[in-house]
Amino acid sequence: MAFDEYVTSNGERLRRGFTTGTCATLATKAAATLLLTGKALEEVAVMTPAGIEVRVAVEALEREGNAVRATIIKDAGDDFDVTHGTRVCAVVSACPEQGVFIDGGIGVGRVTCPGLNQPVGNAAINSGPRAMITAAAEAVMEESDYLGGLSVVIEVPDGEEIGRKTFNPSLGIEGGISILGTSGIVEPRSLKALQDALAVEIHFHAAAGHKRLIVTPGNYGEAFLKTMNLPAFIPIVSCANFIGFTLDKAIEEGFEELLLVGHIGKLVKVAGAIMDTHSRTADCRREIFAAHAAAAGANQQAILAMFDAMTTDACLDICQEAGVRDEVIARIASAIQAKIDHRVAENLKVGAVIFSNKTGLLATTPQANSLIEAWKTQEEQ
Repeated sequence: MAFDEYVTSNGERLRRGFTTGTCATLATKAAATLLLTGKALEEVAVMTPAGIEVRVAVEALEREGNAVRATIIKDAGDDFDVTHGTRVCAVVSACPEQGVFIDGGIGVGRVTCPGLNQPVGNAAINSGPRAMITAAAEAVMEESDYLGGLSVVIEVPDGEEIGRKTFNPSLGIEGGISILGTSGIVEPRSLKALQDALAVEIHFHAAAGHKRLIVTPGNYGEAFLKTMNLPAFIPIVSCANFIGFTLDKAIEEGFEELLLVGHIGKLVKVAGAIMDTHSRTADCRREIFAAHAAAAGANQQAILAMFDAMTTDACLDICQEAGVRDEVIARIASAIQAKIDHRVAENLKVGAVIFSNKTGLLATTPQANSLIEAWKTQEEQ
C-alpha cells in the first residue's frame, strides 16, 4: 500500500514519504509483536513525531532461532532520496535485563569520529529514531505483559553500498547508512533536509577542532579548488545555494576564518545581497552586471545586450567588448565582499574568490588574499 500523504510545493502536488527511522520503528513493532504475542502482522502502523500515522505492509516477517526479523521498504515519496526503496530490517530478541537495547547490524554505519549525534563507537542511529524504536517496543511489551527486555538490531542489507553515496564517509561514519529522522516524515524535495545535512557537516568539522573553513556552492567550485593548491588541513564544505545559511552556521559553530570560492554565476547574486542563490528565490544576474557595467561607463547598447544574455560568461564577453570588463569584475568582487562582511558582522574573517569555467580566475578579494597567504604560511611552518 502506498503512503498517501501529500503537500503542495511551488504549485506541484508532491507525495510525502517516511524516514529510515520510521522504517526501523515499523519493523521493530512488527518483529516484537510476533516475538511476544505470536501474531504475524500483515501491515503495521506507528504514529510519527510529526503527528502523521504511517501504515504500511510488512514486506517480510520470519523467525530466526530465538529472534524475529521484520522488513519494511523505505518509501521517500516524491523526494530525491538515495534510500528510497531500501529494505530496513529489525531483528528483535528477548533478553533478561529490562529495557530496550538498540544496535546497528549489517548496512548501518558506525560512528568513528566525535561531533555527531551519537558517540564514537555507536551505530549511526540518531536519537530521534532511537526514541521512536524504544517507544514502539515498550508499547508491545506492555500490551503483552512482558517483563523482560528486548534487543533490537537494525539492519539495512544494501546499506554499505548506499552509504558510499551519502555524506557518511566524509563525516567518519563507516560501513553503511545512518538511521535518521526527527519528524519521521520525509517532506518531498525539502530544503530543510539539505540544510540539516549541511549543518551536520559544519558541526562535524567544528567538533574536530577546525577554526578555518573553505566553502563552495558545488561541483564547479570543488573542481576549481584543486587548481588553487590550498592547504589540505582546511576542510571544504559544499553549501549548494545556502550561502547565507552556511555563513550563519559557521559563526554558530565557532569558526574564525572562511573562504568562499564560487562561480561568477552564483556569486554575482551575492553582490546583490541574495544569500540563497537558487533561481526560484531570485535571479538578477543580468541586472547586477548591467548596473555595474553602467557605473563603469558602458554604453547603452552594451547594457541592453546584457538583458538578453543567457549566461554570466556572455555578460563578461559584452563587458570585454565595451572595454569595461576589468572594472566590472572588480566592482562585483567588491560588492560580494561587502555583502558577506555585512552578513557575518565581524564575527568571522571572510574572503571571496570568483572564477568562471570559461576563463578561470576572475577575482580574489584582498580579504581572501590575506587569508590564503596566512594559511599557506602556516602550512609551510
